[in-house]
Amino acid sequence: MRLRNTVAAGAVGLLVLFLVLRTSGAVTGRSPAGLPSAGDLVTYGLPVSRVLLDVLGALTAGFAVGAAFLTPGKDRTVGPEGYQLVRLAGWTALGWTAAALALAVFTLADFLAQPVSQLSFPMVWNFVTSVDLGKAYGLQILGAGLLAIACRFVLSRTGAALLAVGAVMTALPPAFTGHAAGAGNHQVAVTSMALHVAGAVLWLGGLAALMVIKRSAVLGVAARRYSQMAFGAFVLVLLSGVTNAAVRLGTWDALWGTNYGRLVLLKTAGLVVLGAFGVVHRRVTLRRLDGEPGLFRRLAAGEIFVLAAVFALAVGLGRTPTPVPVNPSDPDRVTDLLGFPMPPEPDLRALFGGFLPDLFFLALVACAIGYYAAGVWRLRRSGVAWPWHRTVSWVLGWLILGAITNLGLAKYAYVLFSAHMMQHMILSMLVPILLVLGAPMTLALRALKPSPGDRGAREWLVLALHSRVLRLFTHPVVALAIFVASLYALYFSPLFAVLMRSHLGHLAMLTHFILAGYLFFWVIVGVDPGRRPVSHPVLIIIHFGGMIFHAFFGVILLQAKILVADDWFSIVRPPWLTDPAADQHLGAGITWSFGEIPSAIVFVILVLQWIRADEREQRRLDRAADRAAASGEEDEWMRYNEYLKRLSVESTEPAGSASPAGPVVQRSIDGPA
Repeated sequence: MRLRNTVAAGAVGLLVLFLVLRTSGAVTGRSPAGLPSAGDLVTYGLPVSRVLLDVLGALTAGFAVGAAFLTPGKDRTVGPEGYQLVRLAGWTALGWTAAALALAVFTLADFLAQPVSQLSFPMVWNFVTSVDLGKAYGLQILGAGLLAIACRFVLSRTGAALLAVGAVMTALPPAFTGHAAGAGNHQVAVTSMALHVAGAVLWLGGLAALMVIKRSAVLGVAARRYSQMAFGAFVLVLLSGVTNAAVRLGTWDALWGTNYGRLVLLKTAGLVVLGAFGVVHRRVTLRRLDGEPGLFRRLAAGEIFVLAAVFALAVGLGRTPTPVPVNPSDPDRVTDLLGFPMPPEPDLRALFGGFLPDLFFLALVACAIGYYAAGVWRLRRSGVAWPWHRTVSWVLGWLILGAITNLGLAKYAYVLFSAHMMQHMILSMLVPILLVLGAPMTLALRALKPSPGDRGAREWLVLALHSRVLRLFTHPVVALAIFVASLYALYFSPLFAVLMRSHLGHLAMLTHFILAGYLFFWVIVGVDPGRRPVSHPVLIIIHFGGMIFHAFFGVILLQAKILVADDWFSIVRPPWLTDPAADQHLGAGITWSFGEIPSAIVFVILVLQWIRADEREQRRLDRAADRAAASGEEDEWMRYNEYLKRLSVESTEPAGSASPAGPVVQRSIDGPA
């Protein structure tokens, strides 16, 4: 990407940001009467540093993605273009670190209404370690700094992939604070903002990575790969942005009658223009890329200018008051913590008829079922059959997961320990069994096309399945320890209450339930490649161990005299719950009894797999015997039986006599006779 294009895009972004701040009322150029001011440096430095933070974060992630997934490599190492992108990512990560530090300082000065010169290091340190927004910036400072150091040493494609994942994760913390965290319905607002940021980072960063590539042959390969990623990022950004705006606007009138609504319309128009750029790329420039790469570069440069303006609009939206108040002056504490009003006393209709949408799990369910269906369709189109019962198992597992995390039970899981344990048991024991039996890895390996001489999606999957990390985690003892130890560590420590206090912590906890259960049951009854070859008797023992530890956990809860996470449940306790101890005993009973049916199902599957394995081995031996008989050779079992017969004859005949098998050599304890 040429320097003049970079400077021009930056100028466009800053100009749009200045106009947005002036017209929206976020910056008026004067302080309100009677109120202190932090000064013009903070007034304008804060949004500018935020733009730099977002753009540099996107560039770091995009350069790492380009090195790992877009450009061709050399075996395990990145290619020349990948090496250049990794080194550029190091420099942008360094700038990202500085922008995060500046933004933390400016934000603190804005909160305290004090000039930057009056701040001290202890004040800044306390801000980044004690305040939620400050913690988010502190995590970005730490993450971006580590990325800047790591980029100086990474040469492998796997390392570049880890850098890309780290960069995207480092860009997310501020999404869990600000307008989204303060608005009602955290499950929609926070998650949609996180998805919005992730999509925008991949979109802008990947496009910038293409502008760096000089060789036309490499650019053609990278651009076609980026086109697929950009389409997914566009859909993600558009849908998550509309959802997030709907939460903050509240009504249709606010879309036209408020500054915030008008900025949303401008941002949406920018996204539509970017979508039009994508259509032109797919239909025109990508087809002419090999012969006329200049057309692609010019159109991509224009796309970057529009993206810079959209990023500036996003920052301006973050500085503009929302129609739906954020952190209202007189909030209901329970509603503020939960993100929704206290639910009524539960019944079957309330548990399974209500709706609490969580975009993270809804997007996960949609993607999992959609990609699986695409894989089955591709196999059937090529004439390869795929077992229908595996498709049913996979789809049913994800539908149950979506129901448990989005219906009424999800609401009660926040306020009732028993409802939470029901959700936990379903997510960790029932859903993983169904997903494992769907054999998604086998389907992916059959449906994905290989990329000879390079790493495509199939090659990355094979690499992951044969990695040492996966081999460690698929050891039966390790999988059992993760499945069981996390259960005790979560509920018999303050960790459970800590995770329940934030939407991010709650998402992490539920995701851990699913992953830990999937890992354990993949080791026990999985059919996908990548797991260790373990004998069926050992797997049955491991399975019984998991059952015993689960039952013992339920017994401990039944006998417990202390309420679990009472510092959380005492705050959000419903007025109709008169006996919290009885609710905890109910949750303990659910834990103790719920695992019986899934465990019995797994035991039956294990026995059936054991029988089928023996049948396959017997058929293999029969085929070997048939081949030996057809060729006139003795089968190995026949030779073994003859050997046993000789030993029997030799042991019954007197010493020194001969047998049909030959002379018997008698040996003594001291050595050869």
